[in-house]
Amino acid sequence: MPAKRLLLLCGDFAEDYETMVPFQALQAVGHRVDAVCPDKRAGDTIATAIHDFEGDQTYSEKPGHRFTLNADFADVDPVEYDGLVVVGGRAPEYLRLNERVIELVRHFFSADKPVAAICHGAQLLAAARVLEGRRCSAYPACRPEVELAGGRYADIAVDDAVTDGNLVTAPAWPAHPTWLAQFLAVLGTRIEL
Repeated sequence: MPAKRLLLLCGDFAEDYETMVPFQALQAVGHRVDAVCPDKRAGDTIATAIHDFEGDQTYSEKPGHRFTLNADFADVDPVEYDGLVVVGGRAPEYLRLNERVIELVRHFFSADKPVAAICHGAQLLAAARVLEGRRCSAYPACRPEVELAGGRYADIAVDDAVTDGNLVTAPAWPAHPTWLAQFLAVLGTRIEL
């Protein structure tokens, strides 16, 4: 299967692992991944945050790494991409206010292209109104948004993922092995070790 060109939407205070792991893993299996953020260009960085599960009522947040973008948001033409990755963390809460981001998300659904979203990434999907009738997992605090957008919230283990047609979702970064494996399957990527 030929390499795919994938768009990764991220922004300041995106979850560190949910940004870096798919960016690197998808490249490791031969795909091209363009990481973009509104109002930023290739070479600019975003601040990430590390979200951890330490027994509190919600996740804790610590400073992450500086993540370097490798493409210009202004130049993105969604027609040129085979799939979309939407990362979690706090970035989706404000990225969903950007009309161009919403247009990009809608393109991938209307064209029935593979989409992977994790954690709070469901906030972008809900804002784009692409969840109607779809089964979608997310960080549990996003359940109301998934349901208000007409989606069926998948209440699964934190290390699990769910596929509904072209959409692959997971609750948080502990699901990376399952989430990425399901996304690679939807992309048609075959991995041989």
